[in-house]
Amino acid sequence: MSTLEPERGTGTGTLVEPTPQTSHGDGDHERFAHYVQKDKIMASALDGTPVVALCGKVWVPGRDPKKYPVCPMCKEIYESMGAGGDDKGKGGDK
Repeated sequence: MSTLEPERGTGTGTLVEPTPQTSHGDGDHERFAHYVQKDKIMASALDGTPVVALCGKVWVPGRDPKKYPVCPMCKEIYESMGAGGDDKGKGGDK
């Protein structure tokens, strides 16, 4: 064994944890602003946790949602909720 190589089993390696995939689908969700509960967006802004839109998209908001059209699926779900859906907010994409 060479002196330049560490002995096997000494625990000197680096543990690499996989990064969770937070975006799902064919990419169409990336072009829209999505509806998400306002308190979830605020929590995400504070601690960076992903949010789940009404349509099911999972991501960490980071862009201005006013620059994107509203996701048609989110809009349909939101409108079907009727009155009382005021606790939902429009979240940013990515």
